Amino acid sequence: MTRKEFFSRVGFGAATVLLPACIAGMAVSCSSDDTNSDSSGTTPPTPSASSNFTVDVSMGTLAKNGGFLVTQGIIIARTNAGDFLAVSAACPHEGVIVNYDEAGNKFVCPRHNSQFTSKGVVTIGPAASNLKEYKTSLTGTALTVFV
Repeated sequence: MTRKEFFSRVGFGAATVLLPACIAGMAVSCSSDDTNSDSSGTTPPTPSASSNFTVDVSMGTLAKNGGFLVTQGIIIARTNAGDFLAVSAACPHEGVIVNYDEAGNKFVCPRHNSQFTSKGVVTIGPAASNLKEYKTSLTGTALTVFV
């Protein structure tokens, strides 16, 4: 057996052994120890904010229309019109953090493409429940999120 054949067989054998573990690792979903669950039986995490909080919108991603950030379990987005939205950041399907789609003015889960209106209402599943909406108030450059 040549050196090339040896390494070829060892590499193929390692791939055969490791491939199932890699595939299983990709299928693992996010979980939480919260007691709330949706109709799919999964347990989405709840926001960690326990009281109202304020963010400075004069810099960072919220300084421009279309930007968003996730803090304390809540996603805050600035629409193209300059309004602010705040909803729970975890998709109720599997707890994955949603993104804000500025073109569609909606929230989208990157894992299974669940979609939610700007108010957090589910429009496309597999998510079976809505994101929780939070009220906001802007005073100067301080945006308060009411939890």
